[in-house]
Amino acid sequence: MGKLYHTIGQATYWYEVDGEGTPIVMLHGFTGSTKTWQHVKSAFGTGYQIIAIDLPGHGKTQASHVRTMEMCCTDLHALFQFLGLEKIHLVGYSMGGRTALSYALNYPAMIQSLILESASPGIADESERRLRMEADEKLAERIERDGVQAFVDYWQDIPLFVSQKSLPSKVQEDIRRERLSQTTEGLAQSLRAMGTGAQEPWWSHLESFECPVKLIVGELDPKFIAMNKKMQKHLKSSKMNICDNAGHAVHVEKPEIFGKLVRKFIAHNRL
Repeated sequence: MGKLYHTIGQATYWYEVDGEGTPIVMLHGFTGSTKTWQHVKSAFGTGYQIIAIDLPGHGKTQASHVRTMEMCCTDLHALFQFLGLEKIHLVGYSMGGRTALSYALNYPAMIQSLILESASPGIADESERRLRMEADEKLAERIERDGVQAFVDYWQDIPLFVSQKSLPSKVQEDIRRERLSQTTEGLAQSLRAMGTGAQEPWWSHLESFECPVKLIVGELDPKFIAMNKKMQKHLKSSKMNICDNAGHAVHVEKPEIFGKLVRKFIAHNRL
């Protein structure tokens, strides 16, 4: 296993590599890091190279210059070129799913398949997007004012993560530890640069994307079920799975099922 830093311009990205073979790149969600995938990696077995990356504002990555989703995608592409990757299976969860979709639409020739967990293409309505941007800014200011621990206390209790309350205490502790490892500056930067409000919406671009896409959502996450059903109608080659007894973070709540779904989809779409 390799745990390494790579410098791209002003930024230093942290990434981890496990195994050899077909490359699978994995992008975490807001308040996450490479650690979010620790219980999923084993589900892939041999023949795969798993590459997990800390996104800007998270984990060990230092990329304060990133001010837009597009800038992040440019950096990711530079990292993939450095690693010698020609085609990848790209997996993204929530914020990482929006990042994965953004990268795939900007660099479609790099994508062998795209797996989006609890993701969205952004907000199409301009007024709704502006309201979300204002809400994200207030949240960023709250983090800067109150600190990471107070924010995590609030964040872990929002309705989106209520299903995680039934997870084993060890798993809940791991999630909390991962969230607490973040910095006030990083989380605030992420919201302002890569939040749902800040992101340019991709709805009008979905129909032109021809690579195979797997959409994964939890049955306890109705907002994202509805959104992904809508996405599926726009995507030419997509399949959707709704996982029983899971909420927003399917890979955390049902890691074996998530890993099996991803492995089978990638195996079906290998070169």
